[in-house]
Amino acid sequence: MYESHWGLEETPFRSCLGERFFYASPTHEEALARLHFLVDQHRRLGLLMGESGSGKSLLFDVFLAWINRQGLPVAKLSLLGMSASEFLWELSAGFGLNPDRSTSGGELWGMLVDRLAEYRYQKLGAVVLLDDADRADTEVLTQVTRLVEHEVAPEFQLTIILAGQPERMARLDSQLLELAELRIDVEPWQAGDTESFVSESLSQVGRQSPLFDEPAVTRLHELSHGVPRRVSQLADLALMAGAGRELDHIDAQLVESAYRGLGLIEV
Repeated sequence: MYESHWGLEETPFRSCLGERFFYASPTHEEALARLHFLVDQHRRLGLLMGESGSGKSLLFDVFLAWINRQGLPVAKLSLLGMSASEFLWELSAGFGLNPDRSTSGGELWGMLVDRLAEYRYQKLGAVVLLDDADRADTEVLTQVTRLVEHEVAPEFQLTIILAGQPERMARLDSQLLELAELRIDVEPWQAGDTESFVSESLSQVGRQSPLFDEPAVTRLHELSHGVPRRVSQLADLALMAGAGRELDHIDAQLVESAYRGLGLIEV
């Protein structure tokens, strides 16, 4: 695409998840530290909240990699469009139970309870990461509440973390919200975070000299409102547009032109 024009080894701005693409901004570092706290202290339920594109799923991805390195049992699911039976099946599969597709909900619950009892006797802290909780079916949330309230003995070390957008998380069952022990808010980036992200992303793919001039980075931050996903999308479009015009750098005018292409709001 535009890599050869800018002298880049690969595309610097990606929507992919994974540790490699994690930019450790202060807000994301703080959120990650709080996720660690929930598991280290064997807290039962935490809420990870942030606007669309704020990096919640990426945080889960990075945190999942850490959990795997610790050797802890973990299941990570997206609750979007999932039925209650699918939830129990996916959770069972995530904990290595290999359930048959014909297994009933009651049987799946029994299998999960037995597996969690095994973890308790082994003194293993199990973790469940549930993304898109704000868009989950009511019956699925009922099963989540049931899981949170299952066996509250101190030696039972199960941590469940729900992720979603703040304005929609309010629709969760009041009982489930009351059980939450920690709320983790992922805030938009500050201007300095956007500048550092752009610089570091380009450096990782072989670009050491500045490619975006200072006004371009400022406009990039303003138009994206510091939302990480939009910062990446807009920076990527600007690079594409700049290569198409055979420019040698990105300025604020080009960033605005690229933003119009997203069709989100008037510049």
